[in-house]
Order: sequence, then structure tokens, then C-alpha cells
Amino acid sequence: MLTIKFIRENPDIVKKDLKKRNNLEKVKWVDIVLKKHEQYLNLLKKEQELRHRRNLLTDEIRQLKKQGKDIKEKIKEAKKFPEKVNKLTSEVEKLRNEINYYLMRIPNILHKSVPTGKDETENRVLRKFGDIKKFNFELKSHGEIIEKLKLGDFDNAAKVSGRGFYYLFNEIVLMDLALQKFAIDYLIKKSFTLTEVPLMLRRKPYESVADLKDFETMMYKIDNEDLYLIATSEHAIGALFQNYIFNENQLPKKFVGVSPCFRKEIGSHGVDEKGLFRVHQFNKVEQFIFCKPEDSWKLFEELIKNAEELCKKLKLPYRVTSICTGDIGTLAAKKYDLDVYMPREKAYKEVVSCSHCASYQTTRLNIKYQKGKEKEYVHTLNSTAIATSRTLRAILENYQQKDGTVKVPAVLVPYMNGIKVLGKK
Repeated sequence: MLTIKFIRENPDIVKKDLKKRNNLEKVKWVDIVLKKHEQYLNLLKKEQELRHRRNLLTDEIRQLKKQGKDIKEKIKEAKKFPEKVNKLTSEVEKLRNEINYYLMRIPNILHKSVPTGKDETENRVLRKFGDIKKFNFELKSHGEIIEKLKLGDFDNAAKVSGRGFYYLFNEIVLMDLALQKFAIDYLIKKSFTLTEVPLMLRRKPYESVADLKDFETMMYKIDNEDLYLIATSEHAIGALFQNYIFNENQLPKKFVGVSPCFRKEIGSHGVDEKGLFRVHQFNKVEQFIFCKPEDSWKLFEELIKNAEELCKKLKLPYRVTSICTGDIGTLAAKKYDLDVYMPREKAYKEVVSCSHCASYQTTRLNIKYQKGKEKEYVHTLNSTAIATSRTLRAILENYQQKDGTVKVPAVLVPYMNGIKVLGKK
């Protein structure tokens, strides 16, 4: 989140940024927060003065008692202090919570390079890679391919778990695992620390790394427990160093997280009727970096390049888009999407999301580094390396053959016990 200090010193910058995001309602919040903070400081001062007076009175009573003097009136006065202090403390705490409510919901400050736009139709395409293959036969959806080759079962998964879940069998499971190991090996060579994360987080740390509206639309909560299933390993890695101070020479710290991910995916997105593209449970390899602010923009570009390199090795045609002001989420100062071309629909579909969150998450988590005599918040960066379900869809549809089989990308063959074709008898 933004610090109250930053908002107090830069209210016009915050308001201008909210207008860029087409978030006019929250423009009013800036003045509300500043007014409440002024009230908070005044009440805090009164509370501190009252406590100081109470301490002075306590000392005075102690001295009078030593001197054998009458302390009845002073005792009577002292008895009034707890009620007064408690009342002020309650008011201070109430204001603190009200201020925090707004701070947790005012979005990050956008980088100057973020394109201006009202919605996703105005995201800016930065570059494209790969030739669009021409097919001389009628293309099947990846769900159809999986069912025809008997590599999965969507109907029975729906019966036992509901829509948005699936069973996968044999070679397609090997391909899912192959994609994970392929991405992990690539990132370990780039000095990322391989990380297996908790699959559940408590609400307080989770609120520090996620958009709060996700708790209503995305997160699965464990009944009667202060625990939520993770929507991505990014969240668990981000919370790893809460209330921590890095030494400058410890940064950057690079992590490659691997985990199942769990998402409701309700609302406007819906869930694919049969398929792997938008589902409630999937596997993902994630990149995450803690770094110094001056290094963060260079490292941000490296993250998207890593994801691009993995797609290039898989020989999947893709494009990279810079997300515009009206489409970008609350946490990010800048965001890229990598979209792979899906030939059946003749459209690019998102398979990678790459975000620069600056100090927005670490302010909430209180993660800093020692910079000389000062302490400064670190920056956090995250990017998908490979989300296997979406990448499986891209491979199945781009590599399908006229006879109904599917070629295995050459780079995955060593990870799949030498299997080169799915469905070959």
C-alpha cells in the first residue's frame, strides 16, 4: 500500500493517478484519509498528554505519601484517568482502523510508461514472436483432443467436484510434469531458488500480498479456520519475509515457486465448460524477486524475457502486451501479459502475467533493507514462468495433427521418457 507519509506529501500525484485508472470514486478518498489522519494525530497527541499527566500525578502521589501528607484528593483525581485514557485510546484505534481501510484499497502509483486506456481493448502490443501456422484440416479444441485420445475426463470430474475440475491420464500428465521441470531447470540456471510453499495462508499475511476484492471473487476459505487456499505461489513467497530487514548485499533474492493453485474464478470470467484454460485448480511455476528499488525495473524486464524464452523454446507464437491504466490491477505499478496464439479461435489468450509491484506489498508486510544508516522498503516483482493448464491448451491446439495425434514440443521430449507424439498407437 501507499504510506500515509507519501499521500500527505503528494496528494495531487495520488489523485491524478486515480483519475488515470478511471477510479473517480477513490479520488475523494485522498481527502478523507488526510482529514482522518489529522484527526488521528490530534487525538493521539491528547492521549499522550493525558498519559503524561497521569504519570506526573502518580509521581506526585508517591512523593506526598513519602512526606506523610494527605493524598485523598489526588487519589480521587487519579481514579478518573483510566476512563478518560480508555476512551481516547478507543477513539484513536477506531481512526487508525478507518485510515488503514482506505490505505489498503488505494491502488499503487502507476509507472509513467503505462499506456493510457479505459479497458483491455486499449492494452498496447509491444512485440510478437513466431509464425502463425496454417492448418489444412478442421481444428479441434484442446478439450476434444484430450477426450478423443482418452487422456482426460471432464464429465466425471464435474460429477465429483463440479465444473472447472478435470481428471488427466498418462501422457498428458507427463506433459504437465515436463512443463514444470522444464521451467524449473531453466530458472535454476539463472540463480533462482527452488521453493515449495504452504498451500494455505492466514488472512493477515494474505491481505498484504493480494487484492482485497480477490477474497470475495477468487479465494477458497477453509471453514472455521483462519486459512485460505493459495491462488498462486507468488502470494506465499511474498509473505515469507514479513517484518524482515535485509542486508543490502542479500538482494536481489530470486525465487521459483512451484505449486498447485486454487481459484474460484467466478464473476465475468466464468469457467470453460470442458477444458483446461480457466479452471479451479491448476499447477504453476512462478518467478518472484525481492530487490532494491534501483534494480527493480531492469529485473522486471528480465522476468518477462524469461517467460518469453520458455515460450520460444516451446515454439509457441505469442505477443507481449503492456496493460493500460484502465485494466491494470490494484497492486501493480506496471504489468505485462504474454498471450499465446490459439489457432482454433484465431486469437491470442493470456498465459503469463508479469507485475512490478514496487513497494506496495512490502509496505503492508514491513519488509525493508538496510541502506547505509537508513532503512528502505524493498521492491517485489512477480511473473508466471509457466501455468501448465493454459500452456497445455496452447500445445494441444498448436501441435495437433490431421490424424488426431499431437506432436510433443522437442524441448519436452527428454522430460517425457522420449515420447514424441500423443495418441500414437
